[in-house]
Amino acid sequence: MADNRVVEGRMVTPRKLAELVEGESVMDAEGIEDADRDCPECGGDVISVGYMPSVTEFVTAYKCQECAWSETDR
Repeated sequence: MADNRVVEGRMVTPRKLAELVEGESVMDAEGIEDADRDCPECGGDVISVGYMPSVTEFVTAYKCQECAWSETDR
C-alpha cells in the first residue's frame, strides 16, 4: 500500500483520489491500493481507494492511472 500515486500525470493523496472520483470533498480516505485489474477504456493500471463521503456511507472507488475512467461500488 502506498501513500501517494501518480494519476493522469499528477501525484495524488488517498483523499485527493477519492475527491477526484466523488466530485466533491470526502470525510476520510484509506490508503491507495492496486486493484489487480486493467482499465476497460485504455488498458491502463487501475487503483482503488476506500473512503467515507458521509458519516453513514463507505465507498470503494476504482480509478485508472492513465485516463479519466473511474467507478465506485455503489
